[in-house]
Amino acid sequence: MGRTIVALPKIIVLGAELGGTIAAYELRAKLRKRAEIIVIAESEDYWFVPSNPWVAVRWREPEAIRVHLPPIFADHGIGFTAIGAKRLHPGEKRIELNDGSSIVYDYLVIATGPDHTYDEIPGFGPKGHTVSVCQTHHAAEAADAFDAFVLNPGPIIIGAAQGASCYGPAYEFAMILDTELRRRKIRDQVPMTFVTAEPYVGHLGLDGVGDTKGILESEMRNRHIKWITSARVTSVEAGMMHVDEIVEGGAVTRSHDLPFGYAMLLPAFRGVPAIFGIEGLTNPRGFVLVDKHQRNPVFPEIFALGVCVAIPPTGPTPVPVGVPKTGFMIESMATAITMNLDAIIDGREPTAQASWNAICLADFGDDGVCFIAQPQIPPRNVNWAAQGKWVHLAKIGFEKYFLRKIRRGESEPFYEKLALELIGVHKLKEVRK
Repeated sequence: MGRTIVALPKIIVLGAELGGTIAAYELRAKLRKRAEIIVIAESEDYWFVPSNPWVAVRWREPEAIRVHLPPIFADHGIGFTAIGAKRLHPGEKRIELNDGSSIVYDYLVIATGPDHTYDEIPGFGPKGHTVSVCQTHHAAEAADAFDAFVLNPGPIIIGAAQGASCYGPAYEFAMILDTELRRRKIRDQVPMTFVTAEPYVGHLGLDGVGDTKGILESEMRNRHIKWITSARVTSVEAGMMHVDEIVEGGAVTRSHDLPFGYAMLLPAFRGVPAIFGIEGLTNPRGFVLVDKHQRNPVFPEIFALGVCVAIPPTGPTPVPVGVPKTGFMIESMATAITMNLDAIIDGREPTAQASWNAICLADFGDDGVCFIAQPQIPPRNVNWAAQGKWVHLAKIGFEKYFLRKIRRGESEPFYEKLALELIGVHKLKEVRK
């Protein structure tokens, strides 16, 4: 009699940015030959997004932070296509690709990252009148715009629009621009304003971490950067941004017409078109609904991690403020999903939960701020922030380490080790008890 061949369960990872790439590496390392793993992406290249603010002032070239994924995935036995997903059909366990073909799956890990909502504000974004550092090719365009700006300096506006859920890069870019302008000896010609939906400087979508309010306010005063909080951007014209200050209840207390020669505001996010509006899978903004095991309640064969996951805000604010999904949180989500799929394939119930902690290294060009929140949403067991030149050096080291990790296809967790080094092994051990 012939031997029966049992098909391996097929796990699709949708997305190959930070979350999707490390999830694919962890799944392959854990499951080895017990599952087929395929990654669907929109591009063959991974870009190290945390370095985009450096790209925008030419402290990095885009090529230096690019990793070409196909040969790495092939070396590790991970299937890959960069055709991209057009639409998910969860009832059929099928993903329709952009070329009209389809891939079916047994399990799906959604790690698409976000869609950027520049269209929600007239004149906003790279197709409008402001630059962006959300994607590396946009950061390269921002560098070209900055080259033109320094020939004819004027006001600069940096910040984050209403509904944004990522604030660290905005603070980074404001301080990096200040550092670069001082190096060029033209800082005195450039008034700078920080415009943010946050209710106060240093809120970060987390209701602050440690003394981020005091640290960041002090830093902005020292660098002569003015700020407007609880800000709602109504529209952007060439050289002019229109901003309302909002109080609780939605009333406008003051309106600003802010001239600028260069402007970058982080946008709000929403779910990508391939998954947007799928009943039972996503919320009204297109973010994936998951339980404590990173699993969708309606479609239990679907897991999700990273920016595409729905997380409620820390509390009400006059202007909508989203919660960031930091690298530490994303890494812990990938690990939990890997452990849960390992259990399911082995016939056990999933039990692993992501830690949902936050760690951030915010580089200011000549120094920086580091914060750690455990858990990310208060009240916390660890609530710590510190400032110093060491943060700038740590960010450089982090870039080198993480790019090396991606290029080698390594699944070793990094963020928790960094946290242990930064705030002490004993304190974290106490938290875990």
